[in-house]
Amino acid sequence: MSIILRLAWRNLWRHKRRTWLTVSAMVFSNVLLVFMISLQLGTYKMMIDNTLNAFSGHIQVQHHLYNDDPKIRYSIPEIIQLTGQLQHALGSDAVSARASAFALASSEQRSYGIQIIGVQPQSEFKVSTIPGLVKEGRYLSDPYAEEIVIGKVLARNLKVKVGDELTLLGSGRDGSFAAGIVKIAGIYESGLTDLDRGMVEMPLLYFQQLFVMENQGHAIVVNVPDLFEVNQWQQKIIQQIKVQPELLALNWMELQPGLLQAIQADMSSAWFMYGILIILVAFSVLNTQLMSVLERTREFGITMALGLKPGKLARLIILETGLMASLGLLLGCLIGFLITLYYQRYGFYYPGMEEMAIKFNLPDRMYPSASWLSVLFGPLIVYLFSMLATLYPALRLYFLRPVDAMRAA
Repeated sequence: MSIILRLAWRNLWRHKRRTWLTVSAMVFSNVLLVFMISLQLGTYKMMIDNTLNAFSGHIQVQHHLYNDDPKIRYSIPEIIQLTGQLQHALGSDAVSARASAFALASSEQRSYGIQIIGVQPQSEFKVSTIPGLVKEGRYLSDPYAEEIVIGKVLARNLKVKVGDELTLLGSGRDGSFAAGIVKIAGIYESGLTDLDRGMVEMPLLYFQQLFVMENQGHAIVVNVPDLFEVNQWQQKIIQQIKVQPELLALNWMELQPGLLQAIQADMSSAWFMYGILIILVAFSVLNTQLMSVLERTREFGITMALGLKPGKLARLIILETGLMASLGLLLGCLIGFLITLYYQRYGFYYPGMEEMAIKFNLPDRMYPSASWLSVLFGPLIVYLFSMLATLYPALRLYFLRPVDAMRAA
């Protein structure tokens, strides 16, 4: 085996330029795959965090019927007390209680149907970006105040401004008539038209009073510091709420299935492009090794006439490809990892990202996410396809006749 290895290594450098061109193609594709996959994973993480931080959070505790059928009666008893227990158990203040109801909001000129969210003003900013998106006025502060924060589109539709009053008409949890007059404390702009047009927030304690909720609510929202810890936190929450079998802890994939589908669709299209790159590299390897076999046909014919079996020659060709692919794998992973590590630390941005970040309260830079998966997955596929590409040149040796081979020019 050591002799075959030495022969394979020497054969690679009989044509240095051709070998380096093939290795360079592997290195380039591996560097590109490492960086692009890392960037893709980092983009997904940022997209998930930005979407979930806007409102829904990474995990929610709900009544087991509420997610599929969000009716006001499917509520969580003693929600504020349970929220405090979860904050203590998780060691995090990114836990906040909410309640939800639908009502008719009327100004002096117009009326619109809206969704009202009761929130805890002191902790809502830990689980949502909406408090940071208030462009006019201020966010909620007093948990008992009869005030609301509305979206910019709704304010325009109702023709109201900060300080104006709205009349709310809805139905309480017990079926009674819920009515109240609230003052507009602030106007937010999230950039999501549906959100800005149809959702308002008010203090949870006033919401409970208005909609006869007593001490109940509909969701406890939890934000997780790292997306990869969602399952671990979900299990901790399940342990805390198991004494109430009617409650469920739902993760972001269950809360936002459309977001997961969008990521899967984007990943499929990206891997289509990666596949084309990998196939081009495989054809490059095939061309290199096929040329090598054709150039050494006479040499192979002589060695076979002396008694060397075709299987050993085939192993020699495969080993040569393995050495080239290994060199491309090591250099590609190393260079790709260093480039990814640099941008993972300092990030990079496209023109216009800073303005968008300021407007929508988002990060102003993109950060690739380097991991064993992102660094090794793409290059290993390149390695595998390179080895598959060398099967055809290696199999040709089994059909090589020594006499005909020695006659080759």
